Amino acid sequence: MTKDAAFTEFVAAHSRSLLRAAFLLTGDQQLAEDLVQDALARTYRAWNRLERLDNAAAYTRKTMYHLQVSWWRRRRVAEYVSDELPHRAAPGRDVDLEVVLHTALLRLPTAQRAAIVLRYFDDRTENEAAHILGCSRSSVKTRVRRGLATMRTLVPELEDLLT
Repeated sequence: MTKDAAFTEFVAAHSRSLLRAAFLLTGDQQLAEDLVQDALARTYRAWNRLERLDNAAAYTRKTMYHLQVSWWRRRRVAEYVSDELPHRAAPGRDVDLEVVLHTALLRLPTAQRAAIVLRYFDDRTENEAAHILGCSRSSVKTRVRRGLATMRTLVPELEDLLT
C-alpha cells in the first residue's frame, strides 16, 4: 500500500474520534476542525517514521494535544452565549446535560481539561494520558482529581455524574 493510500485510510478511520476530542478541547467546531487538520498534516509529514497504524493514531492525538496547549498559550478564544443550539440532538441524547458538561469543561484550567478529556472522553489510561501530555502519571491523577472537584463546585448539577 502506498503512503498516500495508507494515510487516506487512516484519516477515514480516525477523523470522527479526533474531531470529537478536538471539540472537547477547543469548545468550538471550527477551531476543532483546524486543530485536527494541523495535527493530520504533521502526522502525514511523519508518516514514514510511524511503523504501525496504532502509532499513527497516538502520534496524531499527542500532536493535537500539544498544538492545543500551544494555542492556549498564544491566545484566548472569546466565548459567547447563544440562545440557539447549533445542532439537533440525536434521539436518546440529553442535550441539556451535554451543554452543562461542556460548559463546565471550558471553565477548567487547560491542563485539567486536557487530562479529563484524555481520561474520560478518549478513554485513555493514566499512563497513556501522562505520555501524551508529557507529564508524570501522578500529575495526571492530580489534574483529573482537581478538575473534577472544580467541576463539582462550579456546576453542582454534575455531582451525581462525577461520583
